[in-house]
Amino acid sequence: MRERWTKNSLLSIANNHIIDYPTATNISYLYGFGSLAGLMLVVQILTGIFLAMHYTAHIDLAFSSVEHIMRDVNNGWLIRYAHANGASFFFLVVYIHIARGLYYGSYMTPREHLWASGVVIFILMMATAFIGYVLPWGQMSFWGATVITNLFSAIPLIGDSIVQWLWGGFSVDNATLNRFYSLHYLLPFLIAGLVIAHLVLLHTNGNTNPLGIESKTDTVPFYPYLHVKDLFGFIVLMTLFTFVVYFYPNSLGHPDNYIPANPMVTPPHIVPEWYFLPFYAVLRSIPDKLGGVLAMGGALVVLLLMPLLNTSEIRSTAFRPIFRKLYWFLIMDFLILGWIGGNEVETPYIEIGQIATVLYFAFFLVFVPVLGKLEAILVRIKV
Repeated sequence: MRERWTKNSLLSIANNHIIDYPTATNISYLYGFGSLAGLMLVVQILTGIFLAMHYTAHIDLAFSSVEHIMRDVNNGWLIRYAHANGASFFFLVVYIHIARGLYYGSYMTPREHLWASGVVIFILMMATAFIGYVLPWGQMSFWGATVITNLFSAIPLIGDSIVQWLWGGFSVDNATLNRFYSLHYLLPFLIAGLVIAHLVLLHTNGNTNPLGIESKTDTVPFYPYLHVKDLFGFIVLMTLFTFVVYFYPNSLGHPDNYIPANPMVTPPHIVPEWYFLPFYAVLRSIPDKLGGVLAMGGALVVLLLMPLLNTSEIRSTAFRPIFRKLYWFLIMDFLILGWIGGNEVETPYIEIGQIATVLYFAFFLVFVPVLGKLEAILVRIKV
């Protein structure tokens, strides 16, 4: 009985999943971005809890309560800046983590459920970040909430009802702020639960490796051999993070959000945070409102469908020269979409955004399935 308890104890679980966890000997530093994402999630949850102690979810007091945190709460400025900039660093780490997964084929069998759980976490992150951006109740917060929630009105028959439900009334008002505050507080804990499930799925089949070879023998315990790579990543990330928080805390924010929300004054250019810009560009590239909403949602769904769209049996891009070129083409296209999302809706940005949107979907829906079949044909010809 004692032996069974020991095997199932928390220390035993931690030992099996962290210390003695068998890890491929050839993994690179890129494989540490998953743990870096976990680190930033912890930072966001802790700073968010402390901010919630002093924040007031009321349209007449929200902006003032944020200023109170900044000016009157001991180290409140540090907590607020760490939380605001932590969101940017969280997304930066996750974007690199997703890019690494695409490059090394982390979406392929037997890890398709692992990939799907990661994409769901990413979507929930976007929802949490959006509603969190509304809470300071500045100009960009208010108008961003107004524009994005209004998108649901494009849904036939039930669109207007959904918008009124989100608002809690007939406009973005106090009920909206209360709902967003409640959701912003609860969703990170849901994300944390999904992260645990994500880790369980990861440890069920083990890590991939740069060669894309499934091997149960060429492994070493994570500690003491490979933990130094994660530790090095922690040090570099936290150094950059603290540098931004202490010296450039407002560089990633929009100046209009330091103006109290005013429903009577529309900002000249409504723009979301930088990590939303590529998908915002996709939304704006479609002239039709409903089409834009579907395209923006589709830009996320195609990531979720990647295990089904892939037809290649070669896991690592290192052995797929054509796909490697297309992969870097996708990265460049995604960066262009981010640039377009931050620009005015005018020529030539509209046309560039439309071309970049078509190429983005073409990569997943055309290039990925066709190239896998083409590679299989070429292999048969060589054999």
